[in-house]
Amino acid sequence: MNSESIPSLHREQYELSHSELSECIMEDDKSNLVDGFDDKNIHVSDRNSSKMKRNLSDLSSEATYCIILWYFFSFTTLFLNKYILAYEQGDPALLGSAQLLMCGICGYAHLKFPCGLYKNVIWERNPPRFFRNMLLVGSLRFATLILGLIALWFVPVSFAETVKSSAPVFTVFLAWLLMGEKTSWLVCTSLLPIMGGLALCSANELSFNAAGFLAAMVTNLSECLQNVFSKKLISGDKYSYSPPELQFYTSVASLCVQIPTLILMIDISIISSTFTYQMLLLLVINGISFHCQSITEYSLLNYISPVTHSVANTVKRALLIWLSVITFGNKVTFLGGLGTTIVIIGVFGYNKAKQIAPTVLVPSKSAKEVHSI
Repeated sequence: MNSESIPSLHREQYELSHSELSECIMEDDKSNLVDGFDDKNIHVSDRNSSKMKRNLSDLSSEATYCIILWYFFSFTTLFLNKYILAYEQGDPALLGSAQLLMCGICGYAHLKFPCGLYKNVIWERNPPRFFRNMLLVGSLRFATLILGLIALWFVPVSFAETVKSSAPVFTVFLAWLLMGEKTSWLVCTSLLPIMGGLALCSANELSFNAAGFLAAMVTNLSECLQNVFSKKLISGDKYSYSPPELQFYTSVASLCVQIPTLILMIDISIISSTFTYQMLLLLVINGISFHCQSITEYSLLNYISPVTHSVANTVKRALLIWLSVITFGNKVTFLGGLGTTIVIIGVFGYNKAKQIAPTVLVPSKSAKEVHSI
């Protein structure tokens, strides 16, 4: 398949995009707004400084809006996942395949009908290493989804979330390794109460299972790697993917990866004998919810750093534990309340640490490659 047969990519033009923030730091070579990059001293003109402050203010409201939607659809997806697997005796591989299939269908519709969310700009040529990037992110999405569902099959939600409480540490390391993002020791230290609080939230239902633990740990690593690499693709200077593009093309890549897995993991005879119209309806609704969860998460990555995203994800998990307790009728414990309080305090501490010691991306070659997150 040559590059001409690939559908034309459309670049998302956000009003407050990552590239616009970069332009606040540097206009061109002649303006010389950045004089010899220095981690501790970046000179910015007053005009662009005020522009950056205005953009950052608007960006905060956009990020908050994305977080609210992301949290909402994450809960609906988690509830439907648990209902399908536990009460309808659904198959994890079939559920994951249905979710990715709906992501592909909804993602294609989103590209064709933007609904005013972004403007289409046709690129003259496809980005370099297009197939490699989409296959990599698609494989990570597939691994994260399937292994996460397998973990829920073996262990309670609380145990899986306890294992995933280490996600900020993985993200800090991967962001430094893949993006050159320098996270200060102050910010790293502020992550400890957030992770510890989530562990306390989950401590009341710990029931160890080797298969569930391994699946949850690999899910944690693959999700962190997926988010960091997705941030790198969304925040590119010359070629930056929009959330709908990343959603659609990685979903198609995931479907290609999962075909042999479906052949190995799913017993067609059993599925066909137990499949009902109610199950079909549940899979469709669940797939739409998962699409909305994924697209809002990609949109959020367009505005915040991977480490901040990991912190928001940790808070989301703590809230989901409480919502699952309320929804499924589990007992509320003192440790759960204490852990939630610690997580909330930890988030305030993280925000303060980010203000004192902001995270920057270290340029690999010159000051022109500086990004601001």
